[in-house]
Amino acid sequence: MIKLGEKQELICIKKVDFGVYLASSEKDEEKVLLPAKQVPNGFGTGDKIKVFIYKDSKDRLIATVNEPGIMMGGVKKLKVLEVGKIGAFLDWGLEKDLLLPFKEQTYKVEEGDEVLVALYSDKSSRLCATMKVYKYLEKDSPYKKNDQVTGTLYEISDNFGAFVAVDDKYSALIPKKEMTKSLRCGQQINARVTSVKEDGKIDLSVKEKVQFQMSIDADKLVKRLEEEGGKLPFNDKASPERIREEMDMSKNEFKRAVGNLLKAGRIEILGNSIVLKK
Repeated sequence: MIKLGEKQELICIKKVDFGVYLASSEKDEEKVLLPAKQVPNGFGTGDKIKVFIYKDSKDRLIATVNEPGIMMGGVKKLKVLEVGKIGAFLDWGLEKDLLLPFKEQTYKVEEGDEVLVALYSDKSSRLCATMKVYKYLEKDSPYKKNDQVTGTLYEISDNFGAFVAVDDKYSALIPKKEMTKSLRCGQQINARVTSVKEDGKIDLSVKEKVQFQMSIDADKLVKRLEEEGGKLPFNDKASPERIREEMDMSKNEFKRAVGNLLKAGRIEILGNSIVLKK
């Protein structure tokens, strides 16, 4: 059986002027063409060769000895060559570029971008790329709690948080409560593992541990006060939504920062305001 999107060893069953026909066995009626320019010298009927199977511009199965940038079910970063009417076209090392349909994009891509994608076969048995890589990622990462990791943020959900492919390979999530406004799809991030789930997926945080984050948040608050002339028109009694919008912190993080600075005598609370002491 000839497998689309995979590398496999096939046998030459017929030579023609424009190449050779390959099959999985001499008795198999299903065959695929390996173009003449890719046929090794001296290669002939009965010989075996390892090839990758995809489809040409006329939607016919074609074999190649060239190495594709991605295999069926694999996850890799590929470069966007151009954006057309039906989607983006990616460079995957073969003559026919790989289509990334608009409906398979988790954010808008542009020419020159490098995007994390998986390879799949659509309803018409054509190879396409998808940025919805969640189900293609592995769940058996070697990481444990408090390990530092890097990964690609590939999708943001209003309900769950930011989905990350750690090492562009393992499934991970930055829960909504751990997100910051600076996070963007396509971003390469550094994060800390906060937990490893029973199913192997991992939760991440882009924030430091509480004792370190408190100092970072306090410095951030002081900087904001200095930018605003030494006074903010709200304090830690404000709504969580306003604090998140104004400071990109949770209410608890903001309260810890305020408490830290009050204890150090660097600020004071006047009414509904926070004032930086001179």
